[in-house]
Amino acid sequence: MNKIKVLVIDDSAIVRQVLSAIINESSGMEVIDTASDPIFALKKLEKIRPDVIILDVEMPRMDGLTFLKKLMKENPYPVVMCSTLTQKSSETSMKALRLGAVEIVGKPTSNLKQELGAQKKLIIDAIRAAAKAKLSNLSMPLKMPTTIINVQKKETADVILPRLAPVESTPSNKLIAIGASTGGTQALEFVISALKKDTPGVVIVQHMPKAFTATFSTRLNSVSEVYVKEAKNGDMIETGKVLIAPGDKHMIVENRAGKLYVSIKNGPLVSRHMPSVDVLFRSVAQSAAKQTLGIIMTGMGDDGANGMKEMFDLGAFTVAQDEASCVVFGMPAVAIERGGVKKISSLEDISKMMNAFN
Repeated sequence: MNKIKVLVIDDSAIVRQVLSAIINESSGMEVIDTASDPIFALKKLEKIRPDVIILDVEMPRMDGLTFLKKLMKENPYPVVMCSTLTQKSSETSMKALRLGAVEIVGKPTSNLKQELGAQKKLIIDAIRAAAKAKLSNLSMPLKMPTTIINVQKKETADVILPRLAPVESTPSNKLIAIGASTGGTQALEFVISALKKDTPGVVIVQHMPKAFTATFSTRLNSVSEVYVKEAKNGDMIETGKVLIAPGDKHMIVENRAGKLYVSIKNGPLVSRHMPSVDVLFRSVAQSAAKQTLGIIMTGMGDDGANGMKEMFDLGAFTVAQDEASCVVFGMPAVAIERGGVKKISSLEDISKMMNAFN
């Protein structure tokens, strides 16, 4: 099996060194070169062909966004943005995703060696996902295996929310629950921006670093008729409102005497993620399954597949994004394989279903 070849572009020699060590120590991938800025990178790209590029946002001579625009226009590559966890950088990274970047990993502003080392799993997962991705979904549907990469013990939703009998009181309103990962920001913007104000409340888990979900929510709110916000503990789920799980917390839906609220919780990674789609979907299954449209979108891995099966078994209408419109057909494929999907649909059809679900 050929190794994933990676080019690291960052103006910090320490970051280049640490990222190179992390990648070269991981099975199935290697750093074939590094560059201290995009100008040097462009010269190197005349001679090498990496499978994935890791790109810093703020660099001398040419910033990451300018380089990304040029790259995607002239010679597209799967790009993982490596961005500091600041408001300004998170906004820039959101722009990068809209320009065609595949993933974001957070870069600490202090203790670089220690903190980047602690993020090894996230970095490696992002590189593997990028290597599988269809750039901006402009190419032919990607044929990829649906086997899951197991690098550590995988906790289930049991560690956050034990499997219980569903709540007997029926919610007064319907609910839409969505899980997404790689490529999900673009997919979510497509469907959320088309929602009408009378659409039932929406809860979303998008795998994303903690500093970026608030910026992503603000972006979606600016292009939508519905109200989009990063979820806070105790938020009510209401018609015309979209709640996005914070990037470093699990989100649970609770049925309180027929009204639905979200609870935000700390805890271990579930299905190797926090927030976890499995945690959200299990909570929906237990609190509002028969009133729910459950949707699993583009992404690598299997987070959400078990939770979707639980929703399906308890009466939810469950939908998986089709392979043709996915950036990475991983999470939907596993959900289909495990028998929790009622319908397989394109993004356009999912958007129509969401608007009709009232």
